[in-house]
Amino acid sequence: MIKLDPITLETIWRPTSWRQRLQRWGVWLFITIVILISWRAIARETIWDFVWDAHSQAAQLTARMIPPNFAITGSLLRPLWDTINIATLGTLLGLVIATPLAFLAAKNTTPHIVVRQIALFFIVSSRSVASLIWALLFVSIVGPGILAGILAIGVRSVGFIAKLLYEAIEEIDPSQVEAIRATGASQAQVMAFGFVPQVLPAYVGINVFRWDINIRESTVLGLVGAGGIGLNLDAAVNTMAWDNAATIFVAIFILVIFSELVSAKVRKKFI
Repeated sequence: MIKLDPITLETIWRPTSWRQRLQRWGVWLFITIVILISWRAIARETIWDFVWDAHSQAAQLTARMIPPNFAITGSLLRPLWDTINIATLGTLLGLVIATPLAFLAAKNTTPHIVVRQIALFFIVSSRSVASLIWALLFVSIVGPGILAGILAIGVRSVGFIAKLLYEAIEEIDPSQVEAIRATGASQAQVMAFGFVPQVLPAYVGINVFRWDINIRESTVLGLVGAGGIGLNLDAAVNTMAWDNAATIFVAIFILVIFSELVSAKVRKKFI
C-alpha cells in the first residue's frame, strides 16, 4: 500500500495487511456477483433476435430519415416557441417555490428540526419523480397542453434548485452574518445584507443551469401530451414520417445549442 508522508511529502510503501486484502477482494467479489445477477436478469428479458438484427434496422431507419423534410420547418416555429415558454415559465415557477423552501431547509437559517425535515421532504419528493411522470400527472389533472408542461417542469425544478441553494446557504461565511447582526440589524436586514449577497452568484448559476436542463426536458413532454415540440415528434413517429422526424431532431438540436449558448453567456456575466 502506497501512502504520502505528511512531513516529507514523499511516497512511502507499507505492506497491506491480510484483513485489508480480504476486504478488498470481498468488495470486488460482491461487485462481480451483482453484475452477473443483473446481466442474467437482463438477458432473460431480452429478445436476442431483435438485438442481432438491430444494425440492419438502424440502417433502414437512417435511410428513411435522409434527406430530412425541411419543408415543414415553418410549422415547427410555434412548437419550438412553446417549448421555450414551457422551460422558462416552469423554471420561474420552480425558483419561486424553491427559494423559500431552501431557506427553510438550511441549518443556519432554520434551526428548528421539524421545519427543516418538512422542507427536505418536499425537496426530495420533487427530485424523486421524473418530469415525464409529473407531466402525465398534470395532463390528467388540468388536461393536455402547455399548462401541464409548465407545471411539470416547475414542480420538477423545485427539488433541484432548492437542494443546491440550501447547500450554498449553509456554506456561506458566518462571520459576515454575525458582523451585520452585531450592528443591531433586524432579521430581514441580516437576510438581505448577510445571506443574499453571498448566495446570489450561486443562485443565478443554479437557475440558469436548471433552465438549460429544462429546455432539454421540455422537448419530450409532448410525448405524453404536455405541449411543445414533442407533440410534433410523437405525431411524426406514430405516422412513420421519418423524414419529418429527422427535421424535428435537427430543430431540437439547434434549440439545445441555443440554450447552451444563452446559459453560458449569462453565467459568464453574473458569476
